[in-house]
Amino acid sequence: MRTFELLCCASPLSCTIEVSSPDRGSAWWLRPLPTLLDELGTSGGGLTHAEARSRLRRYGPNEFLDRRQRTLLMEFLRRFRNPLVLILIAASAISALTGEVASFLIIIVMVLMSVILDFVQEYRAGQAAQRLRQSVQIRASVVRDNVAKDVPVSQVVPGDVALLTSGSLVPADGRLLEARDLFVNQALLTGESFPAEKRAGELPDGPAELDRATNALFKGTSVVSGTARLFVCRTGSATAIGEIAHTLNLDPPPTAFELGTRRFGMLIMRLTVLMVLFVLMVNTVTHKPLLESFLFAIALAVGLTPELLPMVVSVTLAQGALRMARKRVIVKRLAAIQNLGSMDVLCTDKTGTLTEAKISLERHVDMSGGDSARVLELAYLNSFFETGLKSPLDEAILAHDHLDVSRWKKIDEAPFDFERRRVSVLVDDGATRMLVVKGAPEDILRLSTQYQTSDRGTARTWDAAARDMAQQQLEALGTQGLRVLGIAFKQVGKHHDRADVSDEAELVLAGFAAFLDPPKVDAAKALSALLASGVAVKIVTGDNELVTQHICAKLGISGPGVLTGQEIAQLSDHALQARVETVDLFCRVNPAQKNRIILALKARGRVVGYLGDGINDAPALHSADVSLSVDTAVDVAKEAADLVLLKRDLHVLHDGVLEGRRTFANIRKYIMMGTSSNFGNMFSMAAASVFLPFLPMLPTQILLNNVLYDLSEVAIPLDHVDPEETRGPQAWDMTFIRNFMWIIGPVSSLFDFLTFYVLLAILNANEALFQTGWFVESLATQVLVIFIIRTRRNPFSSRPHVALAATSLAVVLVAVILPFSGLGHYLGFQPLPMEFLMILAALVVAYLGIVEAAKRMFYRHLATKTK
Repeated sequence: MRTFELLCCASPLSCTIEVSSPDRGSAWWLRPLPTLLDELGTSGGGLTHAEARSRLRRYGPNEFLDRRQRTLLMEFLRRFRNPLVLILIAASAISALTGEVASFLIIIVMVLMSVILDFVQEYRAGQAAQRLRQSVQIRASVVRDNVAKDVPVSQVVPGDVALLTSGSLVPADGRLLEARDLFVNQALLTGESFPAEKRAGELPDGPAELDRATNALFKGTSVVSGTARLFVCRTGSATAIGEIAHTLNLDPPPTAFELGTRRFGMLIMRLTVLMVLFVLMVNTVTHKPLLESFLFAIALAVGLTPELLPMVVSVTLAQGALRMARKRVIVKRLAAIQNLGSMDVLCTDKTGTLTEAKISLERHVDMSGGDSARVLELAYLNSFFETGLKSPLDEAILAHDHLDVSRWKKIDEAPFDFERRRVSVLVDDGATRMLVVKGAPEDILRLSTQYQTSDRGTARTWDAAARDMAQQQLEALGTQGLRVLGIAFKQVGKHHDRADVSDEAELVLAGFAAFLDPPKVDAAKALSALLASGVAVKIVTGDNELVTQHICAKLGISGPGVLTGQEIAQLSDHALQARVETVDLFCRVNPAQKNRIILALKARGRVVGYLGDGINDAPALHSADVSLSVDTAVDVAKEAADLVLLKRDLHVLHDGVLEGRRTFANIRKYIMMGTSSNFGNMFSMAAASVFLPFLPMLPTQILLNNVLYDLSEVAIPLDHVDPEETRGPQAWDMTFIRNFMWIIGPVSSLFDFLTFYVLLAILNANEALFQTGWFVESLATQVLVIFIIRTRRNPFSSRPHVALAATSLAVVLVAVILPFSGLGHYLGFQPLPMEFLMILAALVVAYLGIVEAAKRMFYRHLATKTK
């Protein structure tokens, strides 16, 4: 058995699992390549479109079998697992056996209506979310009909030839046909944190260990540097990671919002159990019919249970995702919308977010500041021969001028990594063989022992004056807002045929390449909008602090300090936690330090968002509460992200933050409804059963009341939200909701008791009239109160969505008309006298007025308390 650590996608969940080492039969990478080609019936040159379609039907999609996937029928039937639903069905069956066929049919219809409503709404929301996720799904470059073509990873089939570059996620398990300077991060499978070098070729006989498969790549790993052609041998569940795919299907740790809804559910459940037991005890003592009392208690439990909450949450999040998609933000994980609304710190790089990402090479100078053609030539050679993903700086060098490098031949390369922060290429022109190094200027200066002051001049040994001159030149370029790369070289022997990291020593400094990336014109406004919305922006970058401060100053960011990667390396985790709150600029940081910054902010109780698009951003994206990337990001970053921005713009992100807050506000409306008027009505019903000689409402009437109430709330996900609800981060506050329930709930019960008095003392109502009158009153009050609860403002100054107003008023109208219809007789209703309807209208108006006054008192008290 082998033990390794698994990092689950888009979640900072880490778990240790054990996997059996592959046997010789399954170790296909040990077989000769011609044998594999023959087994899969291909020459290794790629497939035709027709053959690819045929193989997709034969092998299935390149996906893991998700145990949570169910058919529509199973999804529908799953909703009957609710214990209350099962008890209702059993009790209704008993009613049928005792001759109460009408009660049986009515209860079954009510249960089915509630389940179907929940199922249809959640299914539609799920389908909408799935379509959005598919719009930003990871794609792979494969050879089809001798042409490179991008296809969804799910359509990669055995026999395909995939083309990989830096930042690519490996789409399937396969053998390398070609590899140039290829380094792969396969910690997902082996637990080894350092990139593994891969080469094409056959392996000698030996143990069938994944970490010995240097001629093969495995699905889910990522390319750190270099390029490759991969012959796909295994896809989907047949891959190495497919054997442990069930661990990837584990749910990530619950978010604060999910924990909050669970706590809310437990609160309601405890109240429900206590109330049901109380009702059963009272009805038993008063010798009311046992079956009817049992059905009444269960119906009461159903009325108290916020069974529509999962649907409201799903639909509201899906509606939020659709609105965000229209604003060019694609949501991959619905729960991330609420996290985005709760976010109070955004960490981001400056390139492309605060700047235009239109980088140009402005200067190429020697250490004295004079223009140097030699610096340009060396930088061009390094960028031209560097394999893998070209950085924007490489592209700027190559676009600056076209140099003839045909006489040069590349021998080898030491690829870029984020710890060294440099890349070296070994080149030869027949007369000279040299190592050309390009990277972070501080590191290049440290590794250099000589320097040149003119093109192809004699190399001189460093002295204190020369080092001061170089440092001053570097700072001068930085204060002008120019990003700087150090350019150095080293001549080697003719037989030196490997570029090794250890060769990056005793270099000759040629000079500096300086780049301009101007700040975005509208970035300052976007930053101000985020700050005004309660989101602090912290810049986390690998750039020099002088450049970063120059750009930030132009954008009006005057952070209280700078913390460099070198300083972070000397801080303990506790010390870093103390510093992160007071620092807004983190410069010259590596990937591990980015991750430490995110974790330090989270340890301070902040809800942290991270926006990144590179390989080096993956650790921080995994650790952030809400991870964001862009559509042009490398596969590794895009796969790790919860949300993908189709436009790298802080304005778009600000819109997403506001949408997250709107979504949360609408979910909270339903919860506040369920914990105030609805709870108050159910409490009144339980209390009424103590002194009434009959049931205050029939079980079927309670269920009908509950279904109609649910119908009235279906449009809550569409409702408008007041601007003040989106001004600051929205976090789950159970105390807030519980206090709201204790204030508004008793008001509802008070008016229920007034209704009892009117029905019994004024109208001398019999059992049927009492049940009818209270059914109409309870439904009218608990539905219409949404117009009060949905806003902190005066309800006349905050208009609800048309759909919410229409469904609410329609449900109340149905409740009033139902007793006068032919159906009312079967439900135990009788027509209400006009006198009662007039009194009811006055009671409802008075109830809404008092709730409005109680609401204002509650928010005044809350505002005073939080100041």
